[in-house]
Parts: sequence; structure tokens; C-alpha cells
Amino acid sequence: MPRMKVVQVAKPNAGLEVVERDIPDPKARQVRIKVQACGVCHSDMFTVTGGFPGIRFPRVPGHEVIGLIDALGADVPDWKPGMRVGVGWHGGHCGHCESCRRGDFITCKVGQIPGISYDGGYAEYMIAPFEALALVPEDLKSEDAAPLLCAGITTFNALRHSGARAGDLVAILGIGGLGHLGVQFANRMGFRTIAIARGAEKGPLATKLGAHRYLDSTTQNVADELTKLGGAKVILATVTDAKSMSAVIGGLGVDGKLLVVGASGEPIEVPPFMVIGARRAVAGWPSGTSIDSEDTLKFSVQAGVRAMVEVFPLGQAAEAYQRMMSGKARFRVVLTP
Repeated sequence: MPRMKVVQVAKPNAGLEVVERDIPDPKARQVRIKVQACGVCHSDMFTVTGGFPGIRFPRVPGHEVIGLIDALGADVPDWKPGMRVGVGWHGGHCGHCESCRRGDFITCKVGQIPGISYDGGYAEYMIAPFEALALVPEDLKSEDAAPLLCAGITTFNALRHSGARAGDLVAILGIGGLGHLGVQFANRMGFRTIAIARGAEKGPLATKLGAHRYLDSTTQNVADELTKLGGAKVILATVTDAKSMSAVIGGLGVDGKLLVVGASGEPIEVPPFMVIGARRAVAGWPSGTSIDSEDTLKFSVQAGVRAMVEVFPLGQAAEAYQRMMSGKARFRVVLTP
């Protein structure tokens, strides 16, 4: 039987190891993908540490997958071998829970996640249900497309559902793996884009990415500065530091919204008086489904949005993961078989 290389986590906190496995065959309603690129995401730590409820080991991480369909199971409509597809955080849904019956597949009560619910893209081949597939535009390189299936869709989808309209003041909190894409999307959507980060040295990059103004949170009171500009309609919080999120709420305008996409276990502190008078809100946004991924990829091609990536071979997945976790990567890490 043909063999393939995969990078697996044998048990929680055991690290990433390269092993060989049989190349799997797709079952009904599944496809097999010959992986061309897979992003390394901070959320992969859920697999590495065993921190996600119900995860089983050994497990292959990876939920930013780009590749070619090379085999189909039974009952797979429309998709054909040779198509280049992507699989993101949304890796399938049940179709029968209340959320699914309302067409809200991303909040499916038993939704699947590649690299957590089943083996992901740190491999030469992977299996995925057909409802998780997004078609990848020809004009996008696989290495560039992979991060758009998590960091990209999360920021793009959050912004387009935020309620902000062209010309509104929109601030992006953080210029990292999520934020450097959020700034680009906000600019291309026609928002008056403010980038917020720590340190004056990030100012030129923020401007290059499309920010109309940069605020250094180490030397400026961000809430006051946003208020002087009229108050933000939306602040997209891409950082994982809850204290930084709490500090900017006062910079929201009337009916302004702090939209949280940076995952943190810490509480966001929100004084009631700060939200009552101006009808401010704090909300979250959870990635998106496969068609949202497709929309993200298409818009990125149309508007010239690109992730800044560092590419590692699959065999160096452990080094790539550590590079990402160190916070030193600029700004997304991608594996190629």
C-alpha cells in the first residue's frame, strides 16, 4: 500500500514527530487531498497540548490546507479530481442540529475541525468531507492562500459582518498574524483604517499595509486618540491580550462595537457606564464556513490582499511551530510537503 509522510502529535505535549502512514482512501461524502501547503496557526496548540475537549491521539494538526483533489468517495457532488481546494477551521457540520437547520453551520453543536476532529494538513495527503471544501482561485499561490483560510477568513468575515460602512472609522488592534491582514481588508473595504500596536517601529509597516493612521499604545492613550478622531465604529481586536482590549473600549463612538477575534482565556473588563450611554457593544466572531473561505480568497485576489509568510518544509514542522509560537514570525508560517 502506498505510504505518505505526516507530522503527528502522539499524545498531549509530546511534540511534533514525522512518521509514515498508509495513504488513506476517502469514504462516502469525502475527498482525498494531495496537500500543497498548510498554514501553521496559533490554534494548532490545541492539538499539540491536547487542550481541546474530546481530541483523540495520535492526531495530525493543520486547518489551513491547500491542495489538489486526487480521489473521491461515493456521493460527492460537483467536486472533481484535479481541482485545487482549501480546507479551513470549518471542517464539516452535522446538518441536523438547530444551528445547522437554520443554515448557521459555523455554530454547529458538533462541528468538525481539521487537525482536531480528524487528521489535518501537516501531511502529504488528507481526507476531508466535501462540505468543507473551498475552491481556490488560479491567481493565488498555494503558500499565499493557506493563511487566508484561518487568519484571513476570520478578519475578512468579521469586518464584512461588523455593521461598518465605507468611510467609517475602523481600528485594528494588533499587527500580527491576524492584524496584518485585518489592516489590509479594512483599507480595501473602504474604511478609515487605524492600526494600533505596541512600539513606534511598527508604524511604517502599518502604513504600508494600508492604515491611514498608526497609534502606538506604549506612548499614546489609544481610547483618547480614537475619541479625538470621532470614535471608532468598530475596533477589531486581533490580539490575545484581554487587558489591551479593555483599554480601547473608551475609543468606541456611539453604537460602536469591540469585535473580538483574538482568543484569550482572560476576562475583558467592561465598566457598565462605559457601554450604556453610547450604546457600545462587545461581540465576537468565529471564522466562517467553506463558502466564506471562498469569498475571502476571491476578495483577496481582487483587492490585492496577501499574507506575509515564512515557508518551511514539512519535515521541519517542529521548527516551524516553534517559530510561530515564539511570536517572531512575520507574520504567518506555512508548511509545504
